[in-house]
Amino acid sequence: MKTSLRTSTRLPWRTLLLLAITSIFVFSLVEVCSAQDKDVDEFGDPKTTGSDAFNTGSGTGTDGGGAPPKIPKQAQNCDGIYLSYDFLGREKEYPHVKNTTAQSWAFKAQVQLVNMGSTELKTWKVFIGFHHKELLVSANGAVLVDGDEFPAQVGVNGTTIGGYPQADLKTAIDTAGDFNQISVKVGLKGTQFGVKPPGTPMPKTIKLQNDGFKCPAPSKRKSNMYLCCRKDKKFKVNPKVKFSRKKKGDLNIMYDILQAYGNNYMAQVTMDNDHPLGRLDHWNLTWEWMRGEFISTMRGAFTHLKDPAQCIYGPAGQYYQEMDFTQVMNCEKKPVMSDLPSEKKEDEKVGKLPYCCRNGTVLPKTMNESESRSVFQLQVFKLPPDLKRTALYPPQNWRLTGVLNPDYKCGPPMRVEPSEFPDPSGLQAKVLAVASWQVVCNITRPKEKQNRCCVSFSAYYNDSVVPCNTCACGCDNLPEGSRCTPKAPAMLLPPEALLVPFDNRTIKAVAWSKIKHYPLWDPMPCPDNCGVSINWHVDADYKNGWTARMTLFNWGDTAFQDWFVGIQLGKASQGYDKAYSFNGTMLEDVNDTIFVQGLKGLNYLIAETNGSKPRDPRVPGKQQSVLSFKKKLTWHLNIPAGDGFPKKLLFNGEECALPKIIPKKSGGIRSKQMNILTTFIFTSIITLFLVR
Repeated sequence: MKTSLRTSTRLPWRTLLLLAITSIFVFSLVEVCSAQDKDVDEFGDPKTTGSDAFNTGSGTGTDGGGAPPKIPKQAQNCDGIYLSYDFLGREKEYPHVKNTTAQSWAFKAQVQLVNMGSTELKTWKVFIGFHHKELLVSANGAVLVDGDEFPAQVGVNGTTIGGYPQADLKTAIDTAGDFNQISVKVGLKGTQFGVKPPGTPMPKTIKLQNDGFKCPAPSKRKSNMYLCCRKDKKFKVNPKVKFSRKKKGDLNIMYDILQAYGNNYMAQVTMDNDHPLGRLDHWNLTWEWMRGEFISTMRGAFTHLKDPAQCIYGPAGQYYQEMDFTQVMNCEKKPVMSDLPSEKKEDEKVGKLPYCCRNGTVLPKTMNESESRSVFQLQVFKLPPDLKRTALYPPQNWRLTGVLNPDYKCGPPMRVEPSEFPDPSGLQAKVLAVASWQVVCNITRPKEKQNRCCVSFSAYYNDSVVPCNTCACGCDNLPEGSRCTPKAPAMLLPPEALLVPFDNRTIKAVAWSKIKHYPLWDPMPCPDNCGVSINWHVDADYKNGWTARMTLFNWGDTAFQDWFVGIQLGKASQGYDKAYSFNGTMLEDVNDTIFVQGLKGLNYLIAETNGSKPRDPRVPGKQQSVLSFKKKLTWHLNIPAGDGFPKKLLFNGEECALPKIIPKKSGGIRSKQMNILTTFIFTSIITLFLVR
């Protein structure tokens, strides 16, 4: 009976297997249907919910089959430009050291921008306040706005990055919510010091640098900071302007596309000097091609290297297999270009271009407005996938140098309204460029011991000369075996020592120090290493005025034609009267700068030459003039106390290093406070004597 009961309740194994398969099939159908109802709309596209109009997910787009990009939650309530910085991690670098502040760490970070507003953001720029001695090695999706090359030191004052190749962020309205067009992510890699784990080396701040936006302080978490920059209601924007407005700078460069074809285009580069004291001599311009371009021909300038092998064995040679690259101007990724000499101005092949061929000289408008511009043209060939006429990308990382000029820092190219040119047919019509970009370059003050000219001080009331500072123009290129110290101050000199090179001054300096009982150094101070030095000598001081004598010395191998000097004396500049052997002008709009240049026929500062005898030291090129000043408006000046010495002096736009001390009267210079104290003590003694 029991056996019969157990047999009746047991199910056959085939039945159990069939039930299991049926259950799995039914549940899978239910899951698929529920997923379709949840994630797909009537068009077959993924559904969106709430305010997340840009879809959710973790991918980078829908074209590649991945999940749609995800908008950050913090950006949901932003109606401007959402900006965030995420610290992604770091690893200890070699060498491993015990000192925490000296240990280096390789870090990764990400900057994200999302345009949540109703206005397109043109040429975005973001400031990152690095402050942990960071060295930025790369920025994927951006370039450094100041034009520095990677790796770049950014850990002191921070840095500003700009978008490339995606420089503009469109709106969701104009793109139907295409997240890839309204947002950008920049991957940062670099090195930082001083923050030991578990600490997180975050920047001090981040903010948008574009005009017309106000940014609050960012909200900070452990490894994330974010903010929403909104439009400034007081900032006026012209809705008719399609591109960014042109900026003002010390040197403005235009990159204009004159003709555009499928695989190449013709461009013109125009450099305008808009600084009253800026200048270029023998300029060298370099940039970086980011998309494999190369220069086929040039007019008005030339490149320093012609190497067809870089094209033949590179991507250009694979695509242009029939091209003769021996006739190509330049195949470098970072070409170096220079102006043509004047004898090429009328050359039919490379010349015949206005504002070209002056051997790289660009003068300020205060000196000669007709020579304040330089122009050259180039034909550029492109590579796939940029084979459309509209696929136009300017080069990046512009840098500009000269023989002895101000140090220019250039920003990234900024798309502006197309430039206008006169109709070549002579009709009163205007021709617009196909596309135009502006590069703004500004003068930066040279760092200590990185000048290229220096100043020495002397005066009628002291028989010693205060020479240029030790290593005023650097000591990196001293000859091997030279024994000198860059830390010792420069030794006072007799006046005649200024006429001989530094190597011949040692005997004079030592002898003078012994006569005057000045300290001697062992080893001796290093030279100033400056190609140009200027002596400023206070010549006389009388009741109604005073005079100074300025002498220019050229110790280099390059002569300077059409030189000029800018002198800023502070309150003493207001009394400027005239220069006797130079042409001097007061520039009241430029900090009361006295602008001095050579007279016609005497404006050539020759290079250093050999002495009259083989054993004589070399002789510098030299020019000199006396400058007179009146005290009608500056009667309160104290010339021996330092009012008669320049506060800033520039040669050809380059700021020269000034001495750290000024000549003193014998026995020292008494100040007004010392005179009052002496008078008080003397009066007190006399009073006590009379009372007794």
